[in-house]
Amino acid sequence: MINSTHVSYFVLSAYFDTGVLKCLYFLFIFLFYIVIISSNVSLIVVICTNRSLHEPMYIFLCSLFVNELLCSTALFPFLLVQILSDIHTVSAHFCFLQVFCVYIYGGVEFTNLAIMSYDRYLAICYPLQYNTHMTSIKVMLLIAVIWLPPVFGVSVTICLTASLQLCGNIINQVYCDNYSIIKLACSDTSVNNIYELIAASVIVCAPLSVILYTYMKILKVCFSGSKQSRQKAVSTCTPHLTSLLNFSFGSFFVILQSRFDMSSVPNMLQIFLSLYFFTCQPLLNPVIYGLKMSKICITCKSLLLCPVEKFHPTALFSWSGKRKK
Repeated sequence: MINSTHVSYFVLSAYFDTGVLKCLYFLFIFLFYIVIISSNVSLIVVICTNRSLHEPMYIFLCSLFVNELLCSTALFPFLLVQILSDIHTVSAHFCFLQVFCVYIYGGVEFTNLAIMSYDRYLAICYPLQYNTHMTSIKVMLLIAVIWLPPVFGVSVTICLTASLQLCGNIINQVYCDNYSIIKLACSDTSVNNIYELIAASVIVCAPLSVILYTYMKILKVCFSGSKQSRQKAVSTCTPHLTSLLNFSFGSFFVILQSRFDMSSVPNMLQIFLSLYFFTCQPLLNPVIYGLKMSKICITCKSLLLCPVEKFHPTALFSWSGKRKK
């Protein structure tokens, strides 16, 4: 029996010899990373520097982009090093840090999408009372709700996993995964399994309930309203729904790979399925919101032609209580 304190590193066995294609894969992943970083940072800068975008919807978008930067930074530089390396090992401390970042990404992303659906629900169903309901204090509280529960929940998960006794150090993944580490345990994992089941149920069921409820109300308003109100609702909700569906597909792929035997699936397809969750959302969200939301498009064009106005951090949470006509 190997105690977990004696496991100083893990071996990632999902990598395979790519031969002469190693540099091509490195360049491909590197370009992906550059596009993700530049697009998400650009939209964060656009939102922060333009006062017309200092509204709840765009603040929640900013939180979404920050979360995607966190995930990409925790994953892509690590992948780039592993692609060029002949020995695919990772220290135990860094492995748990990567699990921490990756799991926070999943929890924050889902909660963020739920809060955004709630914001759209208030804007579409209660347009006249929107500024009364969505005050600056409430926005800050909702940002705390997006980030603090996942951070706390994942911290407990990491502590429980780190206390396990492990009988091996080989993870059949291209990155560190908590469930894969638990499978290496030779001590009792019932507490870990029960906690993960409860935590996953809360992280999934609570946001999903908010999303289903808010969109039921939005659809009701759309069907009972005028053609103009329907078009406005569709234009504001389409990017959010696209992002939600994309994230759901990615989550399904991760669950499929971690919980079921995938030995019959080609290695390349396994790697694609495992990375889809962390790649497509950070890559597509800036495109979805940047192109579909006309206000962001107009702001981007104006920033290219005009000097950027001075930004103060507190300006993000101070907008006029009067709704523009």
